[in-house]
Amino acid sequence: MAKKEKSMAEELNEDKALEAEQAKAEAEVQAEKEKAKKNQKRWYIVHTYSGYENKVKVNLEKRIEYMNMGDKIFRIEVPQKTVTQLKNGKKQEREEKVFPGYVLVEMIMDEDSWYVVRHTSGVTKFVGSEKRPIPARESEIKKIINRSTSTTQKIELDVKAGDKVRITSGPFADFIADIIEVYPDKSKLRANVSIFGRETPVELEYKQIQKL
Repeated sequence: MAKKEKSMAEELNEDKALEAEQAKAEAEVQAEKEKAKKNQKRWYIVHTYSGYENKVKVNLEKRIEYMNMGDKIFRIEVPQKTVTQLKNGKKQEREEKVFPGYVLVEMIMDEDSWYVVRHTSGVTKFVGSEKRPIPARESEIKKIINRSTSTTQKIELDVKAGDKVRITSGPFADFIADIIEVYPDKSKLRANVSIFGRETPVELEYKQIQKL
């Protein structure tokens, strides 16, 4: 009787060991699938109609939910940055697209996910050939997204060559200057300032002047 009980205990232990091995094997297979899935996940660039970037993002998010594609399409980004515009001495802030006309989509590319994105209202095409979209480099995407999250603000000023401005700070504060050249990409300009009857060119930042 004792021998039979021992045999049953051994069988029970063997069954438990077998179940544990099967569970471990299944977990390993699942982990491999997840790893493979992660490796397939890439960023793609989608071209849109002008001004439709945010609409495409909203439309695509709705389609992902409606068509149950959350396991293949993960993130949609419309990179933007804050632009501070000086107008009539007042600051106005607005959002500006970093990558106008394009939307970034992180996804696993297959026929189903391609169809969902490509046929979203406002989308014109993927970057790459029509049927073979080219994934973007991770480094390029990081640069674009970092530009949109940067706290640096671009200042725009509604001035042009020939305009007169008042200098509000620096060694020439309160002088009136005539703009010679404007450098919007640097938020700077060159202007002539009359000092002792002579025109002297100076370089100024947008934040140092006020349009007259």
